[in-house]
Amino acid sequence: MLWLLARGLKRMTTLHYLQTPALLLDPEALDANIGAMHAALPGPRLRPHVKAHKCTAIAARQRDAGHALFCCATVREMEGMAAAGLGEDLLLANEVVDASRLGALDARITLAVDSETTVEAAARGGVKEVLIDVNVGLPRCGCKPEAAGALADLARRQGLGVRGVMGYEGHIMGVEERGEREAACTASMALLREAHEQVGGEIISAGGTGTFDCNVYASEIQAGSYVLMDTAYAKLGLPFVQAFWVLATVISVGDGFAVADCGLKALGMDHGNPHVDGARIWFCSDEHLTFAPEAPVKVGDRIRVVPAHVDPTVAYHARFHVIEGERVVDEWPVDLRGW
Repeated sequence: MLWLLARGLKRMTTLHYLQTPALLLDPEALDANIGAMHAALPGPRLRPHVKAHKCTAIAARQRDAGHALFCCATVREMEGMAAAGLGEDLLLANEVVDASRLGALDARITLAVDSETTVEAAARGGVKEVLIDVNVGLPRCGCKPEAAGALADLARRQGLGVRGVMGYEGHIMGVEERGEREAACTASMALLREAHEQVGGEIISAGGTGTFDCNVYASEIQAGSYVLMDTAYAKLGLPFVQAFWVLATVISVGDGFAVADCGLKALGMDHGNPHVDGARIWFCSDEHLTFAPEAPVKVGDRIRVVPAHVDPTVAYHARFHVIEGERVVDEWPVDLRGW
């Protein structure tokens, strides 16, 4: 019995016994990223976007460091944050046509709207405050800048408080040359400024990890990926470090290549291939990562895979394994997954 207990403890406290693929989280790196962002954008200058980590334990750490306003992408994220006592000021930076679940939350809720239909959905669902979402160059959501004033007027007639505007310059987040990224950000914010002059309100919400330090017009920045990082943002020379990985196991070795159990179903691939130190990635398939290692590897070896896109990668997994070196010291649920 003592042997079984000891074996169970060992399984819980060393990387060797984790089933793979598994998310790893370095809390020191996490805190370093939170601290670096707080130094750049203290207090209400940052509205952390929880879509990147989908974890209330990480959000609580951000709150404790001074960032108490949060941005969400789904109704489920909003509900989870409110239930965790993190509902001081939540923004759903996304349009919905049924806001009834939002209106029922015990939290300060603000909803992005970009059409008559979404304004009416907010009012019908019991949401009290909105931001007018403006298209600033990314062809996704948002009204035309010249239409923002009329939409704000409609919202006020519906009894909604209009807190201001938001716009997301997501089309330039990955631009590697800083000067080009800054110029494109300025052009996008000129469109948001045009809309804000019509709408009014105290909030101009925009930006992300790629423009956190060059978007000088927004009153608050909606950065999320900075807290964990990925290979796409690592190319930009930002003051943040890699804080999470997908742990994988080598399951086959061929002539000049090896295969690990970490494929398309464990990694966000829309930003390209992941990275493995000391290896060249060949390709990913459903359950496999095929790579050419610089030094020989054998079946059973563990590798750490750096994803190219943090947000969808995290969404594939149920929990973070919090590590200190080779030890697993805690598990944090990815409890904001789903819709």
